[in-house]
Amino acid sequence: MSISAALVKELRERTGAGMMDCKKALVETNGDMEKAIDFLREKGLAAAAKKAGRIAAEGLVESYIHAGGKIGVLLEINCETDFVAKNDDYRAFVKDIAMHIAAAKPLYLTREEVSQETIDHEKEILRAQALNEGKPANIVDKMVEGRVQKYYKEVVLLEQPFVKDPDKTIETIVKEKISTIGENISIRRFVRWEMGEGLEKKVDNFVEEVMSQVNKG
Repeated sequence: MSISAALVKELRERTGAGMMDCKKALVETNGDMEKAIDFLREKGLAAAAKKAGRIAAEGLVESYIHAGGKIGVLLEINCETDFVAKNDDYRAFVKDIAMHIAAAKPLYLTREEVSQETIDHEKEILRAQALNEGKPANIVDKMVEGRVQKYYKEVVLLEQPFVKDPDKTIETIVKEKISTIGENISIRRFVRWEMGEGLEKKVDNFVEEVMSQVNKG
């Protein structure tokens, strides 16, 4: 089918992909804009996977302090070149991840960091919950496994839904940025502090405050 230049231009503006790639995507999807966006995303993620093995030793250490000094985050995200590390788009990306960490309270970077002891403990609690809910014993194990996967999505940074776009995980956001920038990007480490954490104190909903700040960005 014939693809208009206006349609190609719109797709390019929405995705940042090259003109020829946009035209090909529209041809492949018979001019369906949303399917073309998915086509480019899938292509981009495949390209990102090829870059994942490359050494990323440059990057930024970003700090984020929530208004009033209630929550602090220190984050290191690596890229391949100092040129990209100084790029405004890359800096904004790193800041977004730091703000996400402040709001979403991840405990681990990857699920591999979660100890077997922690998972076994969670399974015991989840199994007891399921039995207390009156669930049949023969389906409890399946329910527990499903809830363990949910637990990973709650505490593992790369598996959490991105606070600015909950339809995407942090891992997906990273892969899309790799595709856009053209370099390997790796979240190396982070730490999050919350004022008075572990002490008895009045309960403040800092997460909601951070989320309101994120949504303004």
